[in-house]
Amino acid sequence: MPVPDPDSPDNRQLQAAAALLSSLSPRITELGQLFAAAGHEIALVGGPVRDAFLGRESGDFDLTTDAPPERILDIVDDWADAVWTVGIKFGTVGLRKGGDTFEVTTYRDESYDRTSRKPAVTYGNSLTEDLARRDFTVNAMAARLPGYQLVDPFGGLADLQRKVLRTPGPPEVSFTDDPLRILRAARFTAQLGFTVATETRAAMTSLAGLLVPPKVSAERIEGELTKLITSLLPGGPAAGIGLLTDTGVADQVLPEIPALRLEADEHFRHKDVYQHTLIVLTQAIDLEPRYGLEGDLVLRLAALLHDIGKPRTRSRLPRGRVAFHHHEAVGAKMARKRLSQLRYSKDVVADVSKLVELHLRFHGYGEGEWTDSAVRRYVTDAGPLLSRLHALTRADCTTRNRAKAQRLAAAYDHLEARIEELAAQEELNQIRPDIDGHEIMRILGVPEGPLVGRAWRYLKELRLEHGPLNHDEAVAQLLRWAADQGLEATPPRLPDGDEPAAES
Repeated sequence: MPVPDPDSPDNRQLQAAAALLSSLSPRITELGQLFAAAGHEIALVGGPVRDAFLGRESGDFDLTTDAPPERILDIVDDWADAVWTVGIKFGTVGLRKGGDTFEVTTYRDESYDRTSRKPAVTYGNSLTEDLARRDFTVNAMAARLPGYQLVDPFGGLADLQRKVLRTPGPPEVSFTDDPLRILRAARFTAQLGFTVATETRAAMTSLAGLLVPPKVSAERIEGELTKLITSLLPGGPAAGIGLLTDTGVADQVLPEIPALRLEADEHFRHKDVYQHTLIVLTQAIDLEPRYGLEGDLVLRLAALLHDIGKPRTRSRLPRGRVAFHHHEAVGAKMARKRLSQLRYSKDVVADVSKLVELHLRFHGYGEGEWTDSAVRRYVTDAGPLLSRLHALTRADCTTRNRAKAQRLAAAYDHLEARIEELAAQEELNQIRPDIDGHEIMRILGVPEGPLVGRAWRYLKELRLEHGPLNHDEAVAQLLRWAADQGLEATPPRLPDGDEPAAES
């Protein structure tokens, strides 16, 4: 066997890789030395290796070993600060040392059935076999410890340099074994800016129908979509959504998005709603720093879903024009249904659907004709979502008419300035009636119940319409309302000693 030339390009690359990987954490080296002393193989694997070559930080470190889980526990017992065994039935032991977290997994050789993406786990004997079961070649690289020798049997480093996603084996086999990998391809496109190899992309299209229960749970789909849409790579979320749509995967997991590709013909002439949506998503992300919303899931989902009611509400007007009457209300209901099916939290579902419902409200502002009352309502209806509504509304302007875009931006600048002015005067974000529920009960002499709620809402409407009232004005308005309702206010009996003085 010839002796490797230490000055060859390949060898220099391996040496550079070892130097780079060894700089990640001294505790990785310590762990490698522990396992070597115990007579076992161990290697840094997957995402941490990939991210090191990309110059990205990894929060945790994944390792793989020929040691079975019980032996892993023995080896790390006196070294780790903490150990957990939640994943031990899958061969994984978690541990922490100092500020580093590790997951050590025994070599695996998995087999899948056709009804579940959960594999039947058996332990393997080889690092190469373990790498062969991974999702993409860029995640199928390893560094043997403690020397950090790079193991790359499927050309992951070359794919990393070309920014291409391929599967280690035939993509049809990989995606059939675990259909969630189809979504991961789109997620890595969004997070890393990679393209998908032709054969891998074709398999995504042909096997998209596997992304249904019980093979893949809604919670798993939601997790991948969330990682995709909250990617911090510029343009990444739109690219990921575009890949899902172009391959037909979105038809399975988010069908409202491909439905936005409405045809424009002699009967329906309007801008491309689908492309408009991707632009709005990108512009909303660009606006996040302005409002302190970096990586905000709610804003991004609202931008993605804000126009999904348009296909159901499209109607033709005279002279070839098109209307989408009440698409914001229809879209809000659709967003609530889809996000609930994907098992998003109740708060996310409520907030996103509320933003979809409100996203057109500003377009009644015109040249600033809104009264102070209308501005108050805008703020109180948005509530804690106001900053997100600002970003979404601004992002929704995609006109190529520069003059029109400047007018809309100036109008929204004016609205925000009025909101700030009124907020300084009236604490708009905490608008409440001038009289609280307890005092309503005391003034009207009624117990707690629906009547008190109706009175409270009436007083809040007055507050929104006219601004703050002094206490006497608020009481007079409450009594007037009670009389209109056919109620006779019966002030409560005052405690002894508090009787009002007799009139002279």
